[in-house]
Amino acid sequence: MSSTTSAPITTTTNSAMAEFGRTTSRWGQITMICGLLISVAGPLFLVFVSGLDIGPAQLWIAFAAVAATFGIIWIVEPVTYYPILGPAAMYQAFMIGNISNKLLPAALIAQTNIGAKPGSKRAELAAVVAICGAAAVHLISLAIFVGLLGSWLISVIPPSVLLVTRLYVLPAVLGAVLVQAIVSMKQPRTTVFALLVSAVVVFVVLPLVPSLAVVSTAIAVLGTILLAWFFRGKTTITDAKPIHIE
Repeated sequence: MSSTTSAPITTTTNSAMAEFGRTTSRWGQITMICGLLISVAGPLFLVFVSGLDIGPAQLWIAFAAVAATFGIIWIVEPVTYYPILGPAAMYQAFMIGNISNKLLPAALIAQTNIGAKPGSKRAELAAVVAICGAAAVHLISLAIFVGLLGSWLISVIPPSVLLVTRLYVLPAVLGAVLVQAIVSMKQPRTTVFALLVSAVVVFVVLPLVPSLAVVSTAIAVLGTILLAWFFRGKTTITDAKPIHIE
């Protein structure tokens, strides 16, 4: 393809991606705010309309208890997922849920299958489409295997099988996600740092200070980031190249 032909295509592509970013940012913020209002509508109704004797002090105590347990996840999850999913897919993921065990694996597999470089516009679009597909499959499977056949399946599946399922399905899914992330990211140095830091946290830090179990994930993530940054390869920054989706 000649340079005279590729220039208009590149300009059109960049313009389309810029419009895509503006649109997803605008509607993503709107839908997230709507989701927030819907999620707090029930508790607010109980507090201010139903007549329950719940004071501001009780609300703050409850909030502090939840924040102490899950507050670190509010920081770790966005920082961890954003480089893989991109801004548009992040709005989808946090509205849908089940990110680590459903949406993230779908995005990683889609990006790997098309050879999309993590952090690129192509990877971002692949994540958006993959999450749409994962959500559609999830809803259809829930309607069939839970809504229609749920009670019957529970009645015919032996209790021993249910116990094994509860114990091993989640570790198997997360293990597959870990392998997929390692293969797709192709960052052996960072992978080694992540494994070493995680091993130190699990086998050294937590036995010595069990109270850090709540923030163990944050310690592992931040430790890996710091080591990867400190021992990063010294590369020379070159001129930016035009964005190509194909």
